[in-house]
Amino acid sequence: MLRERMKRYQARCEEALEARLPTPGTLPARLHDAMRYATLGGGKRIRPVLVYAAGEMLGAPLDTLDGPACALELIHAYSLIHDDLPAMDDDDLRRNKPTVHKAFDEATAILAGDALQTHAFYLLAHDPTLTAPAEARLRMVEALALAAGSRGMCGGQALDLAATGQRLDVVELEDMHIHKTGALIRAAVTLGALTAPHAPEETVARLDHYAKCIGLAFQIRDDILDVEGETSLLGKPAGSDQAHDKATYPALLGLQGAKDRALELHREAEASLAAIDGDTAFLLQLSEFIVERMS
Repeated sequence: MLRERMKRYQARCEEALEARLPTPGTLPARLHDAMRYATLGGGKRIRPVLVYAAGEMLGAPLDTLDGPACALELIHAYSLIHDDLPAMDDDDLRRNKPTVHKAFDEATAILAGDALQTHAFYLLAHDPTLTAPAEARLRMVEALALAAGSRGMCGGQALDLAATGQRLDVVELEDMHIHKTGALIRAAVTLGALTAPHAPEETVARLDHYAKCIGLAFQIRDDILDVEGETSLLGKPAGSDQAHDKATYPALLGLQGAKDRALELHREAEASLAAIDGDTAFLLQLSEFIVERMS
């Protein structure tokens, strides 16, 4: 049930991204090719899945969720391009293929990330399938901008870079991960909820807390998989956190401590869902998937 529904959402997002990215060969062709290379044909699409799941749970038609789902994935794709650059994590492999700066060049990779980021906001402003009123669209733009910027993902990445080789305590590490990875996951659930007509504010708040918990759990699981996982399954080099002397949950708490913290966050997410009047079973299954996934 979980896998089948995830696959439906993933396939839908892939088709929607294909339709919304610049077509191959349109000028500037190399830039557009890099944008498509970075975005299409790979990834778990967790953020779009959460947009679809939260929105559909609250009664939003699936076609109205395509634009927000794509906007989230474009921001995510841009962040991966820039994270992989030599000045950042300096990785050569992403989703089992060469990173964008390896497949193209560094300048094209930087521009592709920039263009994907701006295209995400264009979709929230102009996507024809997004029927939410102007006020709701504005809230979506605000939520995504905050999640992607210095008070969200970019700020978290800055904290991560500053923490390289440093010893963080649990509070500092959690603050970094809430911003670096958790902010976009929270934004995904928020955008899905805002697409739904007349979503109760109390429900939106509870969904946001659920997303905060699973966003942090997602990053903890990433830290664990960097230690226990295999490169062939991860689609990126295993052991890179240790190689770069990164601050991680296993390094601070040990593997079992990290796993215990992820499970604790799953239970907190479950409690948030339990207080919502609606069918939250799939969202709960997604939380379970996040803390148990192998890639």
